[in-house]
Amino acid sequence: MSTGPGADSAPAPAAHDSAARPKTSMFSSLKIRNYRLFFTGQVVSNTGTWMQRTAQDWLVLTLTGSASAVGITIALQFLPMMLFGLYGGVLVDRLPKRGILFFTQSAMGLTGLALAVLTLTGSVEVWHVYLTAFVLGLVTVVDNPARQAFVSEMVGPDRLANAVSLNSANFQSARLVGPAVSGILITAVGTGFAFLLNGLSFLAPLVGLLLMRPAELHKVERAPRGKGQLKEGLKYVAGRPELIWPIVLVGFIGTFGFNFPIWLSAFVHDVYPSGPGTYGLLNTLMAVGSLAGALLAARRGTSRLRLLVIAAIAFGALEIVAAVAPTLWIFAALLVPIGMFGLTVNVTANSSVQMATDPAMRGRVMALFMMVFTGGTPLGAPLVGWISDTYGARTGFAAGGIVSLLAAATIGLILARVGGLRMSFGWNHGHPRVHFVPRERLATAA
Repeated sequence: MSTGPGADSAPAPAAHDSAARPKTSMFSSLKIRNYRLFFTGQVVSNTGTWMQRTAQDWLVLTLTGSASAVGITIALQFLPMMLFGLYGGVLVDRLPKRGILFFTQSAMGLTGLALAVLTLTGSVEVWHVYLTAFVLGLVTVVDNPARQAFVSEMVGPDRLANAVSLNSANFQSARLVGPAVSGILITAVGTGFAFLLNGLSFLAPLVGLLLMRPAELHKVERAPRGKGQLKEGLKYVAGRPELIWPIVLVGFIGTFGFNFPIWLSAFVHDVYPSGPGTYGLLNTLMAVGSLAGALLAARRGTSRLRLLVIAAIAFGALEIVAAVAPTLWIFAALLVPIGMFGLTVNVTANSSVQMATDPAMRGRVMALFMMVFTGGTPLGAPLVGWISDTYGARTGFAAGGIVSLLAAATIGLILARVGGLRMSFGWNHGHPRVHFVPRERLATAA
């Protein structure tokens, strides 16, 4: 399933041999009690998180009237991941992940309650939102890799891909409910109650962590304290094409292609003028597609790099098409497949990287994965916000799609070359067909 830290010359086969894994049902990981508790708690807290995200973006837009300000908020939330993400991974490899999560989930709940108090008392200013977003980002530096790596301890290697997909389905299910409820709350009573409910929602994962049975967790040897562990993690990833190129791809897409809070708020504010209800609806439609993508990934139970590249190409192309949509309803309909392919990119890259990584290195590798996927947002979000403010929301959205499409096509060709593949042209029932085949097959055919 994985390679040891010293096997630099032997690529891990997990991403390529996943078809040999035992077939799992769509919800097989939920048979495990510890994961079931974790999953249930995350349903509640994820719903609160999406409520806060929607309310936070709308609050900043209301206070400032600027898409750039929304971009700054998002950038501050992800800046700590860019600066300190790898150090978070080192801590996760050293410390018990269940204990880390109890601390981080408590801290995230407190940030939501703090923002709720400021908003409900009428004293909130935009710098309060900026500060809260930055503090939340600091906590996420450790929380993200801990949650990613803890999944394998709960379910083991055979169900890892299924559990990663179910985690994404969990997150996207909450995304269906959270923005819609948040839109209703904002319209009826204001943003403060959305922040309050988010803070309280973190009681659910805390209870789930307390009820877990430590004896039923899969034992993973923790990395001892020592010098050079950060460098060791980077060297480990750099020597494995099956790790480095998926991480580079999600870095480009996360930085330039996943700035939906900026684009959707700008489209609702400027292109199709409407209110918070429409903004919540657009987020919900995207979540429908994302949930479909997550469930399909859970049913497949495999993670192929070919699927990753194809989904990334489709994701970028659809963003370009949506950017020029002539009506609100066409734009809204396109968000469903965009959500599906975007989630497929995320889940496929996540599970393929995890399965190709030695358990003792998983915290550092997943920290790097999350750092490039979300940590690039401090660079991409202000840039995309500025483009949207200066040249219009349509141009900003199209620019993100173009970068995603070019990155996917380029890295797809690199992976094909690394894997000893070449492009083959042929005809199928009178139609041209392009696909990748092994070099030796071309030589035999010749």
